[in-house]
Amino acid sequence: MLRFAALHAGVESPFAWLRLVAAVVLGTIGSVGMWSVPVVLPAVQAEFGVARADASLPFTLAMIGFACGGVVMGRLTDRFGIAAPVICGALALGAGYVAAGFSHSLMLFALVHILIGLGSSATFGPLIADTSQWFTRRRGIAVAIVSSGNYFGGTIWPPVVQHFVATEGWRDTHIGIGIFCALTMLPFLLALRRRSPMVGGDVAGAFIAGTPRGLGLSPDALQAVLCLAGLSCCVAMSMPQVHIVAYCGDLGYGVARGAEMLSLMLAFSIFSRIASGFIADRIGGLATLLLSSTLQGVALLLYLFFDGLVSLYVISALFGLFQGGIVPMYAIIVRQYFSPQEAATRLGIVLMATLFGMALGGWMSGVIFDLTGSYEAAFANGLIWNLVNVSIALWLLMRPAGGPRTDEARLLFARHVGNARG
Repeated sequence: MLRFAALHAGVESPFAWLRLVAAVVLGTIGSVGMWSVPVVLPAVQAEFGVARADASLPFTLAMIGFACGGVVMGRLTDRFGIAAPVICGALALGAGYVAAGFSHSLMLFALVHILIGLGSSATFGPLIADTSQWFTRRRGIAVAIVSSGNYFGGTIWPPVVQHFVATEGWRDTHIGIGIFCALTMLPFLLALRRRSPMVGGDVAGAFIAGTPRGLGLSPDALQAVLCLAGLSCCVAMSMPQVHIVAYCGDLGYGVARGAEMLSLMLAFSIFSRIASGFIADRIGGLATLLLSSTLQGVALLLYLFFDGLVSLYVISALFGLFQGGIVPMYAIIVRQYFSPQEAATRLGIVLMATLFGMALGGWMSGVIFDLTGSYEAAFANGLIWNLVNVSIALWLLMRPAGGPRTDEARLLFARHVGNARG
């Protein structure tokens, strides 16, 4: 009993909340790798004289780097703790953005975004998985808050990047971003040095035994289903996020208005991410995933019917408000149905699928635009993929949750919750 209490002294403690704050700041800085490309897309397209689909390639490769990096960084986190991937991420972002600033061809510019995506991946999935180990009763809200760092970055970075692109040019802007990331991320490691108290030992075993497992599926089968769900929801999600800036330019409103809409979209996503955490703590991750995905489809449908300037601001805000809770739910589901010792790796695989979805959706929307000359068919394509995600979430929600806890696991789980409250 003493060992149990000592092992879990940090769970839901002030130190756990301090780590959460540091993780949010790191996520905000590191997420620049996702949000700089949509802002500079028109400038890059104009300088290199390429089609919209070709100009979307850097985003696609950044998402591929983010996706593959999530698995690699997840394994580093499971084995060495969160410090190792954060160090790697800071160095990768610094080198990637400086190299992007010196790129003299679209292909080179696109290829270095693999490194940029790899760096950004260290500040998303690994931080979410690490944070989930420090909370029990408030896990939903903690995961939602740390995952909001990505959208805090999406709120802050687009107007900042747009300002410097307009005043200094996109090359100097990229070099400046690289230097900033390398210098500012590493100091926050001081708050993240301690390993999670939820890794290994009797406690991990208790949670494995005491948690409903598998939804009647094998671990690998459930992993595959979650990956398909993540891919489909993010193909749909990427359409407005990647192309809203270019879409506003095509409509004659200017790319600056599009950058403002992207920032507004991601600002409202913060509210929905945090709200989704409260909701998930009450109704569960699967039910919250279904709710958020359904609402995302509603927002995508609105884009098909309204394209006025005010309407686009409103719909972009609604889209952010509706879709922000989707990705954090995969972390909640993974923590509920898989072992704590492999949480970061399992989550990294699911997030890899979501990012492949972002990459595929961003590129696919550009191709559809080039073929049709408008974004209407691209929005319709997003709706179809969103329906796939809704169907999977509904199917999983209707499946049995798994076997009951053993009496021993119930007792140890209750003791743990009592210690956490104390």
